[in-house]
Amino acid sequence: MILYFIINNDGSSFIDHYVYVQKDLFFYLNNKLSQFPNLQFNLTQLGDAMLFYPLLAIFIIYAPKLWEALLTSSFFSLIVSALLKKIFAVPRPAAMFDHDSFTIIGKTLSGKTSLPSGHSICAFIVITTLLFAFMPKKIGYKIIWSFFIISAGLIIVFSRVGVGAHYPLDVIIGSTIGFIISIIGITISNRFKLFNWINDKNKLPIFMLALVITGGVIIKKITEINLPIFYISLTSLVITLYLMIRFYVKKNK
Repeated sequence: MILYFIINNDGSSFIDHYVYVQKDLFFYLNNKLSQFPNLQFNLTQLGDAMLFYPLLAIFIIYAPKLWEALLTSSFFSLIVSALLKKIFAVPRPAAMFDHDSFTIIGKTLSGKTSLPSGHSICAFIVITTLLFAFMPKKIGYKIIWSFFIISAGLIIVFSRVGVGAHYPLDVIIGSTIGFIISIIGITISNRFKLFNWINDKNKLPIFMLALVITGGVIIKKITEINLPIFYISLTSLVITLYLMIRFYVKKNK
């Protein structure tokens, strides 16, 4: 897809061609999705690992292999996302279009970090990990599960267009990258066991500390922007922390 814009640029710069070929679609989707500002603003927060990962923290106890794959994928995603944003340096919509021409929900982002969408990469790493971790055996259920989980992922990532932070192709490319990285992460995790220490229940205090720190970050976010999704994430975190402490104490009696 990127090669298409490089090859078929009609003499214009890559950035201009990339932005203006999807300009109308961006305005259309932004207009439609921003009609539900509270929903879009809450959904877009799930692209933040500090909010999405606590929702899965319970699996550290009951499905540690999921977290082995998730951490492996997350490590590679940080490198890939930062590198690609630096290479392409595509300005955000707020840096290319008049602010009165589309809806911006939340903080106005205007840097040259639009491609790919980091939130979309993060969201689809989680979505893809869940997709394969809980894939049913029967083909009919596989189709239903795949449709449901991928649809949920697309709803989350397109909220980035709804809040005016990204172009449509940013989130499509970001989601694709997240999917690929997750597949690679699952493969590497199964073969090399980079994070197999997660299975060691004696290491639970490390995760307890991480949850406490994350909880502090979420509480700080709540004081700045009071959103329901923050409370959902914090509640999940607190429940998981309680279960971890209970499990650890019982194990070491």
